[in-house]
Amino acid sequence: MAEADDRVAPVIKKKKIVQADGHHGGAWKVAYADFVTAMMAFFLLMWLLNATTEKQRKGIADYFTPTIAVNRVSGGGDGDFGGDSIFTEETLARNGAGARNRHPTQSHASAGPSGGMDSSQASSDNRDVADLSEELQKVEEILLGRSGESEVADELLRHIQTRVTDEGLIVEIFDLEDARLFEGETAEPTQLLSDLATVLVGAADLVVNDLAIEGHTHARPIVVANAPVWDITADRANAMRALMKERGLGRTRVDRVTGHADRRPAVRNPVSIRNNRLELIFLRSDV
Repeated sequence: MAEADDRVAPVIKKKKIVQADGHHGGAWKVAYADFVTAMMAFFLLMWLLNATTEKQRKGIADYFTPTIAVNRVSGGGDGDFGGDSIFTEETLARNGAGARNRHPTQSHASAGPSGGMDSSQASSDNRDVADLSEELQKVEEILLGRSGESEVADELLRHIQTRVTDEGLIVEIFDLEDARLFEGETAEPTQLLSDLATVLVGAADLVVNDLAIEGHTHARPIVVANAPVWDITADRANAMRALMKERGLGRTRVDRVTGHADRRPAVRNPVSIRNNRLELIFLRSDV
């Protein structure tokens, strides 16, 4: 009996394990997915801002702004919404001063809120636009139809682009793949250029500003000893002067005629047909 009383009864401990319900622990996944989606959209936006020019961004903004009528102001072609594509180099938006040259000058530089320029340069560009005379503004509106209607036929309108610089209002007319301003590699005007000259003389009659005519051409893929590009651009600019004179432009209105060869391409590809162009500059009368 004594031995039985000396034995100690074993102590048994029961441990209760509480397990979390697996069906209610994934809320963080939803928040994480939202975060990843937002970051993807952010980096896509950053890439898009870096990969497009000021003019292309203006076209995108106009497309997604329901309060602004989408018309020829934002596009440079005859496709839907006034342009074939926001990424094409052949048909660019018609207004603004996007950085579209290979080596852009100040007048060609992007003119956005920062636009690669300091604040003094940006304010200078804004002043240029604000100080553009009402007469020159009317010329631009007539050529581009910014008031909603244009007096220029669509077939001609797709060859016209304007921009404002310190020198004045530049009206650029250029070749497209299916429509050329000159016959082959000559200075012989086509019917298209003759029609454009008639339109431009009508616009020039609205103002008294002197004019400058500049010729440009595309680069040749093969370098030759006697490159004809200088003579061609000078002859083409002079041919444009003669056309406008035949259609009633005063002989004293033209201040200069210049050929720039292939030294100032309008698009990144120097051999692009888009570089074949004439620039008619309505010179400022206040400078």
